[in-house]
Amino acid sequence: MSFSNDSLHFQYVVSKDDFTHAGSASSDVKNKLKKMNVDAAAVRKVSIAMYEGEINMIIHAYGGTIDVDIYEDRIVMCLKDTGPGIANIEEAMQEGFSTAPADVINLGFGAGMGLPNMRSNSDEFNIESEVGVGTTVTMTIYFNPA
Repeated sequence: MSFSNDSLHFQYVVSKDDFTHAGSASSDVKNKLKKMNVDAAAVRKVSIAMYEGEINMIIHAYGGTIDVDIYEDRIVMCLKDTGPGIANIEEAMQEGFSTAPADVINLGFGAGMGLPNMRSNSDEFNIESEVGVGTTVTMTIYFNPA
């Protein structure tokens, strides 16, 4: 596949509390990257980072969108939700910190590793949040030659 200055663009809609489809967007992107022969290490990082973001949107937000742009040398994922926002980003970025309700924890989610895993698997990571408005997370992962 050849690229110009443009990217391949995909958009995914994530619905609140939709655990049935949790991971479907990240799985689709993973399959696209594999078909494009992107190196396995980058595919793994993308899969983890995007999955964690999807789960956070399902658990904590009122749904949202994930815009994915794939360039020749990188992928940029922009996750935007219309959730309650994050009051203290620094606290939310700490491993183990969670505001997940008990029913979600009983499903095996909400361990407080979502944002830390997103950050640690991204080459570039940015989070912006406004209480009562929502959160936007932008993650970039660069590809290594296959």
